Amino acid sequence: MVVETDDSGGRGQKPRALIVTVYGLYARETNGWMSVASIIRLLGQCAVDEPVVRSAIFRLKRRGLLDAVKLDGVAGYALSADGREILHEGDRRIFTRRRATPADGWLLAMFSVPESKRDQRHVLRSRLAWLGFGTVSAGVWIAPAHLYDEARETLERDGLAVYVELFRGDHLAFADTAARVSQWWDLTRLRKLNDDFLRRYEPMAEAYDRGGRLDDAQAFADYVNALTDWRRLPYLEPGLPLETLPADWNGVRAADVFFALHERLGEAAHRFVDSVRADVRVG
Repeated sequence: MVVETDDSGGRGQKPRALIVTVYGLYARETNGWMSVASIIRLLGQCAVDEPVVRSAIFRLKRRGLLDAVKLDGVAGYALSADGREILHEGDRRIFTRRRATPADGWLLAMFSVPESKRDQRHVLRSRLAWLGFGTVSAGVWIAPAHLYDEARETLERDGLAVYVELFRGDHLAFADTAARVSQWWDLTRLRKLNDDFLRRYEPMAEAYDRGGRLDDAQAFADYVNALTDWRRLPYLEPGLPLETLPADWNGVRAADVFFALHERLGEAAHRFVDSVRADVRVG
């Protein structure tokens, strides 16, 4: 469910990212389609104004992720084939807690792109970084071995496989693997991103854990915001072996918080979406 976005708004969130989250959670159960009125109502609950929502939808359409489709005379947008595939690929990363062990080994991506195709070199590096690969050297990138299927599918889909060879192996010498992991990945940045997530959502999870009646609308807003902030983190840190990470690695705690919110809020959030859809149909 990951789609790169770059505009901001709505509780500091990015409207396009919020829309992608909503489509990923709820549109696929209605054949990928949502009415414009429903999207505006739902994003309004996340404090995103209607003009910003319309602009964000237009940008997602221009990028080929949404198609304008009318159903029974009702204006709306449906996921494109590319949009469906990207969301499907993202599900396994975002909603599954995968953590490698040292025995699993590593996936190496070695590539060489001709100078005449240097624009493809940039795209390739961006895709590998997006998948969560670390950088060993300019043409050698590394990831936990469990990323193989996902990496292969992404590289083939984007027409980049012709430049890449994938290998699986072990790190044998000449340094401690944990020391190398701290060079291959920017763990300082990752720790800060996890801290930011925890600062915002750990108190929320603790409050919900104390119980009480759920307000469906608030549950929806909290859940969509939490998922939107969460879904990039499993890509940036793709389940590295705990043995190679600092002993107090906060990524484990961040995952605990997200999955607690996912369990607590998911059903109530879905009820709110169903109510909005019903209101829009009646209106």
